[in-house]
Amino acid sequence: MEEKTRGISEDWLSFYLGLFVFALGLGVFLGADLLGWGAKTNVWTSLSKATAPVSKAYKVLPGWASLVLTYLFALVITGIGAAAMGARVGKFILGFTLIFWISTVCWFAGHYAYIAATPDKLEALKIPWSLNLTGEAGYIIALLAGLVVGNFLPGFAGVLKEATRPELFIKTAIVIMGAALGAKAAESVGLASAILFRGLCASIEVYLIDWALVYLIARTVFKFNPEWAAPLASGISICGVSAAIATGGAIRARPVVPIMVSSLVVVFSVVELLLLPFMAKVFLWHEPMVAGDWMGLAVKTDGAAVASGAIVDALVRAETIARTGVKYEAGWILMPATTSKIFIDMFIGIWAFILAVIWCSVIECKPGEKVQVIEIWHRFPKFVIGYFITFFVMLAIALYSKESLKLAKESSAATNVFRQLFFLLTFFSIGAVSNFRKLWQQGFGKLAAVYFVCLFGFIIWIGLAISCIFFWGLRPPVVAG
Repeated sequence: MEEKTRGISEDWLSFYLGLFVFALGLGVFLGADLLGWGAKTNVWTSLSKATAPVSKAYKVLPGWASLVLTYLFALVITGIGAAAMGARVGKFILGFTLIFWISTVCWFAGHYAYIAATPDKLEALKIPWSLNLTGEAGYIIALLAGLVVGNFLPGFAGVLKEATRPELFIKTAIVIMGAALGAKAAESVGLASAILFRGLCASIEVYLIDWALVYLIARTVFKFNPEWAAPLASGISICGVSAAIATGGAIRARPVVPIMVSSLVVVFSVVELLLLPFMAKVFLWHEPMVAGDWMGLAVKTDGAAVASGAIVDALVRAETIARTGVKYEAGWILMPATTSKIFIDMFIGIWAFILAVIWCSVIECKPGEKVQVIEIWHRFPKFVIGYFITFFVMLAIALYSKESLKLAKESSAATNVFRQLFFLLTFFSIGAVSNFRKLWQQGFGKLAAVYFVCLFGFIIWIGLAISCIFFWGLRPPVVAG
C-alpha cells in the first residue's frame, strides 16, 4: 500500500525510476549498450550456468559479476528514491539488500530445469521430465517465501519493512514494461490495436457493473454505512489499494477505513495470485488472450494482476506447446492483462472525482463546499503516464525501419531484466506484508465476508465473461519454425 511520505510519492517515484531505466535502454540506438551487463536467468541444471549478462556485448563478464552489478544498480536507484521519499535510507538499504538476495535465490530455484523446463527443452537439457512451470515459478516461490516471513517471522519482517514496497516495485515494473510491449506491438500493429481497444471496453465493466453490485450488497446485505461501503466497492471491484485510498479520500472517510480495506485487498490478491493463473492454465489454455485479460479484470492490485498475467503468459504457452506443439511468442498473453489493468487505473481519478461530487452534493452536503476539477489530476496514477510514454515512444521508434525494430528488441531485452527484477521484488513484498493472523485479530471478519462473497460470487466470473466476449478467438503470434 502506498504510504504518505515527507517527500515524493511512490507513484511519482515509480514514474521517474521507470523512465530512467527506459532512457538507459535507448542507448543502443546511439551505439552504447548501457544496460547489457544486466543479469538474465537461464533454465539450469548446473548452477554455474544459471545467470549471464543479457547482452552478447558483455559475454566476457562472469554471471556472478553481472548479478552483483544488477544488485548495485537497483540498490543505488531505489536508494536515491527512498531518500527522495523521506524514508530511512539506512534501513531501506538493509531491507532492500535482504529482499533482493532472498528473492534472487527464489528466482534461481524457479529456473531449476526439473521445475521450469518446457517439453521442447527437455532433450537439450538432457533431463527426462519437468514440472513444466517455466522460470516464472520463481515468482510463486518468492511469494511463498514472503508469506513465511510475513506470517511466521515478524521480527525479520520488521527489519525488511522500510524496503517492503510492493506498489513502488510493480508500478516501476509497469513503466519499464511499456517499452517491451511497444516493441512487440510494432511487429503486429493490427493485433496490438485490437488489444488496446478491447482492453478499454472490457475495463469499463468494472465501473459500470462491479462497483454498483458490491456497493449494493455491502449496504443492503451486510448493513455497512456509505463511509465503509464506497471504499469497499472500489477496493473489491476496481483496483484494490489505489482505488480504496482514492475513494476514501474523495468521500473524506476516516483514515482507518481505506487502511483496513487495503489490507484485505492485499490478502485476497495473494489468494487470487495462487489460484487463478493455474485455473487459467487448465481451463483456458486454448483461449490464451481470454486467460490473460481475465487476470487484468479479476485480480486486484496492480502487482497481483500484472504478476498473474506474467504467470499465465508462461503457463499457457507451456501448456500449448505440450498439447499441440504450437509455440506462441512470449509477452502477448500478458499484454491484455496489463492493458485492461492500465485502463482501469486511468479512470481512478475520474471515479474519485465523481464520488467526491456525489458525496459533497447529495450524501454529506455542506454549505458552500465545491469539488475542484483539479482533483482528477491529483488522483490520476502517474505511473500510467510513464507506461504510455515508454509504450508509444518505443512503438514509434520500432516502426521507423527494420533496423530500428531490431535495436528496439535489443533495448527491451536489456530493460526487461529490470522489469523482471521489480516483478520479483513485488511478489516477495506482497507476501511479506500479508499477515493473516494480524488481520484476523483486528476483527476483519465482516469486511472479509463482503470481499469473499463479492469476489468469488460474481466479480471473478463477470470478469471471465467480459474477457470471453472481447477476446474469444484472438490468438498471439506464433514463433516461426
